[in-house]
Amino acid sequence: MLQTMDVDGRVGMVDSILSENKEKWLESMIQIKNRVIGNNKQKDEIIHQGVIPRLLQWIIDEDIPVELRTESAIVLGSLAKGTPENINCLVDSGCVAVLLKGLSSNNVKFIEACLRCLRTIFLSENSPLDQIYQDPTVIPHLINILSKSFCTQECITTIFSNCCKTAEHQNALSRNGAIAALAPLLCSSSYKVQMPTLKCFAVLCYENESVSKAAATATYNGESIPNLLLRLLSRDKPSEMQMAAAKCLTYLCRGGAIPTHCPTIQNKTLSTLIRMCKKDRTLEENVEGAETLAYLIEEDATLQTLASISDHIIKTLADYLRYTSVQQINTRSTNKKVVNWSNELKQAAFRAFASLGANDEEIRKKIIETENLMEHIVNGMNCSDLKVQMGAVRCLHSLSRSVQQLRTTFQDHTVWKPLMNLMNNGSKDLLPVASSTLCNLLLEFSPGKEACLEAGAINILAKLTSRPEGNLRLNGIWGLMNMAFQADLSVKVQIVDVIGTDQLFQLLSDPDPAVLIKTLGLIRNLLAGRTDIDHLMKIYGNQIMQAVVFILEGEHVAEIKEQTLCILTNVADGDEAKEYIMGNEDVLKKLMAYMVHTNVKLQIAATSCISNLVWNEQEGAYNRQAKLRDLGIQKLLQQLLSANDTVLFDKVKTALQQFT
Repeated sequence: MLQTMDVDGRVGMVDSILSENKEKWLESMIQIKNRVIGNNKQKDEIIHQGVIPRLLQWIIDEDIPVELRTESAIVLGSLAKGTPENINCLVDSGCVAVLLKGLSSNNVKFIEACLRCLRTIFLSENSPLDQIYQDPTVIPHLINILSKSFCTQECITTIFSNCCKTAEHQNALSRNGAIAALAPLLCSSSYKVQMPTLKCFAVLCYENESVSKAAATATYNGESIPNLLLRLLSRDKPSEMQMAAAKCLTYLCRGGAIPTHCPTIQNKTLSTLIRMCKKDRTLEENVEGAETLAYLIEEDATLQTLASISDHIIKTLADYLRYTSVQQINTRSTNKKVVNWSNELKQAAFRAFASLGANDEEIRKKIIETENLMEHIVNGMNCSDLKVQMGAVRCLHSLSRSVQQLRTTFQDHTVWKPLMNLMNNGSKDLLPVASSTLCNLLLEFSPGKEACLEAGAINILAKLTSRPEGNLRLNGIWGLMNMAFQADLSVKVQIVDVIGTDQLFQLLSDPDPAVLIKTLGLIRNLLAGRTDIDHLMKIYGNQIMQAVVFILEGEHVAEIKEQTLCILTNVADGDEAKEYIMGNEDVLKKLMAYMVHTNVKLQIAATSCISNLVWNEQEGAYNRQAKLRDLGIQKLLQQLLSANDTVLFDKVKTALQQFT
């Protein structure tokens, strides 16, 4: 415990600070500063003795000598470098608002002391970052004092980079002139200024198109920001600076500000990121390089191809999966922490493999030939680390796009088991990519389809169709559609029983057109096979016909109406089910209208339905033909013989040949 009275009876440091004896204040502050530096125990004791309010009072009081105010800010900064609890005490005491107010001083040393403390606070995990944005004068003032010294530049760029977490934050910083103010700092002679500036540009531009384009078009001394960043990719720059610059250029590219075919991206950024994955780089750069590479090439097939043939990247990433050392210290982080580098490398490799194999079958083949890859993926999905789980599922999803791999490699590994476990028990963050992967495993040629069915896939997918998130509803109905394709009647009945007709037909009113398309696709797959069609229409026929009319009368794009007409075509293929159409003159008239529609695909679909209705080999064909002839459908078909579209012409010809 700190003593409040020393041996010879003089008033102790804390009591001196809390007293009104002004002559003792500065001397006592310097003594406290020297005591708390590097000593967390002393920091805690000073805080518990109630010094913080006094220091804040001095900082805000402009009548207090600036030297004392500066020493107060320095001590607060030292206290902030203690434990997270120390920072919480400072924040709860209103320290941030006081320090921000202190920045209006004209004294640079005092400003720097305030900024150093703010920087430490905002580097903490639970920093009160919203306080930067609450007062609209704070950001303009920070930008205004940015150029006062290397210290102000380093601190303010660090604060900005750690307080920019949302699109609103990005836009607020950009709107207040951050881009123009930060651009000169890319050319700073101070490494400690350049690095947080690069991080600042990265967080400003990440997934923000308008800010990315503003940054890409901004200039300093006649040079664009992308060109300034390009200089920092040079191999004579520190490795971590090359990495940071490559990340900025990646985010500008993904933000639509630099085209993927630009040499800056294809020749420089891509090669830098691949170089960062090599063994001669730090583990931190290995992870960051692979993650950023995955993000850069994620949606561009050309970049994926270029990356796949560059510097043995697939073999390099495969080595990540074999890294076994569990923990090392992350030396670059301000708050040193223990990092599981084995898991970090695995998740980064999985993400990079997922992006590399997103489109090209040959690349997927190279990836899948990686030794024990499927075992690594299975182990990754079973791992307790969420990032590893996510990476493994992403990788599996990418590889599951391959028909060949689904039929071969996937047959030899029970990847569906951990996937189903994640669907049932995993984090909700995994659901979008895990459910997308499950959809692929349910395709008719997938050897895992039956196993997934037995493991409860129908129940899982049916629940997803009721989720508020559109992407999960889409994956749920998509998976059921795949499950129903060429399925046994028992499976089809189970699908309808589990999802329920109310939910199934409610999805036909979903605001997402993609969900509507897949719902129609599910109904179409359910109504396939003459016996199945008749069985299901006997139970659900009235509801299905109501749904068909509902869609055909609605304001929908041609693709949706085409799918709906295809459902009618399937219904018309049933022996008994076709009477649901023949007995509904309103539907027949709608078919006639679509036969002469301006969209040829709708004409083809409607004509196919008519062809099934009049098929002369089925019982009752003569009576159906007579009714349709009376409605004028045969004449319509004869008029369509002049159609230019060969598919439509063939459908019309086939339908006319059925009339006797």
